[in-house]
Amino acid sequence: MCGIVGAVAERNIVPILVEGLRRLEYRGYDSAGVAVIDAERNIGLCRTVGKVAELEQKLEAAPQNGRIGVAHTRWATHGGVTEANAHPHLSGTRIAVIHNGIIENFQEIKDELIAKGYEFKSETDTEVAAHLVHDFVKDGLDLVDAVGKAVERFEGAYALLVVDAEDPERIVVSRVASPLVIGLGLGENFVASGVPALLPVTQRFIYLEQDDLAEIRRDRVRIYNADRRLVEREVHETQWDSEAAEKGPYRHFMLKEIFEQPSALANTLHGRVDNNRVVPESLGPRSAELLAAIEHIHIVACGTSYHAGCVGKYWLESIAGVPCQVEIASEYRYRKTVVPPNTLFVTLSQSGETADTLEALRLAKEAGYIGSLTICNSAHSSMVRESDLVMMTQAGPEIGVASTKAFTTQLLSVLLVTLMLARHRGLDDAREEEFVRALIHTVSTTEKALAMNEQLKELAEDFAEKHHTLFLGRGPMWPIAMEGALKLKEISYIHAEAYAAGELKHGPLALIDEDMPVVVVAPNNDLLDKLKSNMQVVRARGGQLYVFADKDTGLESEEGIKVVEMPHADRLVAPIVYTVPLQLLSYHVAVLKGTDVDQPRNLAKSVTVE
Repeated sequence: MCGIVGAVAERNIVPILVEGLRRLEYRGYDSAGVAVIDAERNIGLCRTVGKVAELEQKLEAAPQNGRIGVAHTRWATHGGVTEANAHPHLSGTRIAVIHNGIIENFQEIKDELIAKGYEFKSETDTEVAAHLVHDFVKDGLDLVDAVGKAVERFEGAYALLVVDAEDPERIVVSRVASPLVIGLGLGENFVASGVPALLPVTQRFIYLEQDDLAEIRRDRVRIYNADRRLVEREVHETQWDSEAAEKGPYRHFMLKEIFEQPSALANTLHGRVDNNRVVPESLGPRSAELLAAIEHIHIVACGTSYHAGCVGKYWLESIAGVPCQVEIASEYRYRKTVVPPNTLFVTLSQSGETADTLEALRLAKEAGYIGSLTICNSAHSSMVRESDLVMMTQAGPEIGVASTKAFTTQLLSVLLVTLMLARHRGLDDAREEEFVRALIHTVSTTEKALAMNEQLKELAEDFAEKHHTLFLGRGPMWPIAMEGALKLKEISYIHAEAYAAGELKHGPLALIDEDMPVVVVAPNNDLLDKLKSNMQVVRARGGQLYVFADKDTGLESEEGIKVVEMPHADRLVAPIVYTVPLQLLSYHVAVLKGTDVDQPRNLAKSVTVE
């Protein structure tokens, strides 16, 4: 999704900006623009709906020239696909801003700015950033301080680039979840949302960390951490090794991809929600026809994607009121299937090329389904091409074999589809608005879950020497327990199983002893009291409990139970949020055991054979 590029140099930077945007086109977008400050300190703005090539043509017809500027490719979120909504956004003739991600509390800030006399020319959340920074600098704040103060007001996951025409020597940037990389040149410096954008001008990069604020000038770069203290960040050099470049400062791709989840979730929301409503047209041209006719859902998938489908069953039946069946693709292919009337066939796949799932889709075309939908992370894959409806997860490239951000974005996508279907079946506007607000807040809540990283790194020491682990959950958290067990076994090679907690008495209790860690996912929901009873059964048999729980559950650590306090999450999206610490736990256990985290033995990223 959205690509961002900025440059400050002693030469005309417009060609650099345009080339950078071109190299970020793989992210997907629907409009593009540049803002350049010329020698007379005027902001030259050029924006267009469509592709970078169209922007380039517009710039050829009306050339811009400047030594500092920013550029952007946008995927519509707040507001439609129009030139007025395209980035960059200006505040008066002074401030220009580009932005990736979502500012969740933009409406509150917008109302304050309107009361101060600011006029909004777009429907975007981004324009709030431009006016808020302007409001601070006009009162005398330095641009760095103004951006820092603005960021303190914002809730969400985003990256922000700001230039000031009255101070045309620097770009100030902020990174909150959405990645930013600084490219270092000789007498010139750059910034972008990804390394590929800057490879034509430099091979030396600094990867900004969460909550970093940076001031980028021609001759120097200053970086401030979350406490706004001046810090040094390591400079990385690449020799056009795209794999190494994309890993950035992280030890493994898996860890990088875990930490990319807030950004990936925000990207998956792009274009799918607008004015607190879901946008069913994002599924494709047949969406209205099929959604209105659906009476049953049949989900088929493999591995992690199957777990996403299992969570989806709870959502589809409880929110949309649609009967749903979930099945493993390798089983579906080899049995006789009874298809109820008006059943939608749904496939989930990270790659879109998973052999069993792809073959199941092809078989389904002859089985009497009303239509097919694929939820996928690969835009040009076979499943995408062969399905009637498509929901792209927008997780971005996922290189680690053990799926992380592809899974959580699948969950979010299934939830979006659920709300689209529920609207056709009578979901009222107020309830839909409530659900959509919960979806949007998932981004910031997931960021809070990532802040548990150091705590989980310590907790991993309790598991590293174990040979078995049991995961428990109830309701939609049971599939999350299944996913937690899968992650642990995939990358640490520790045998792990997951059960619906109510099934303990039907066999798994035989495994419980003091050497068997039992991981429990315990949000504050209607099944909490039942889950607490199941936990007491484990404690009575000497099992050690590790409980991931909302603080409102009343659970506290004591002998035989360690409670890991989770950030509060709406019940609707708790399966997404509770997935994150389980991923981090498995990652740190694997690191302690010294396994190949990104390429675990015997496994492949995309399973394209039966």
